Amino acid sequence: MNTTLWTRPVTPADINDLHRETACASLGIEFVEIGPDYMRATMPVDARTVQPYRILHGGASLLLAETLASCAAAFAAPPDHRVVGLEVNGNHLKSARAGHVTGTVRPVHVGRSTQVWQVEIVNDAGELCCLSRATLAVLQPAPD
Repeated sequence: MNTTLWTRPVTPADINDLHRETACASLGIEFVEIGPDYMRATMPVDARTVQPYRILHGGASLLLAETLASCAAAFAAPPDHRVVGLEVNGNHLKSARAGHVTGTVRPVHVGRSTQVWQVEIVNDAGELCCLSRATLAVLQPAPD
C-alpha cells in the first residue's frame, strides 16, 4: 500500500519550477527528494548565503526552513486551499563554512486550519546545523 501525505502528485522538478525568479533561486535552493511524508532540499554555502564571518547566515538557514515547510504544507493541504506562514524559529547549533546544507522537513501537526512542520538542516558531514519549526495557516478557498 503506497500512502502519502501529499494531496496531489508532486516532484522536486515541479517545486523547483515554482521557485524560478524567487529568493530560493537566488540562493541556489534546490529540491532534491520527496518521500511519502517528507521533502528535502539543498542550499550552497557560498557568497550568497554566508555572513561576514564566512559562515552560513542564520537568515539563509531560516529561508531554507520556511521554504521547505511552506511547500510541504501547501502540498499537504487540500488542492484548492492556500497556506501562509505564521511563525518560524530556528536554533543554530553548528556553523557551516563550505559545501552545501541539506534541509529535511517532516510534519508535527497537519490540521484543517494550521500545520506545524519541523526542519532539520545538516552540513555535508551530516552534522545538525539548525533545527527549525514553522507554523502555517491553512486558508479556505475564497468565496466566488
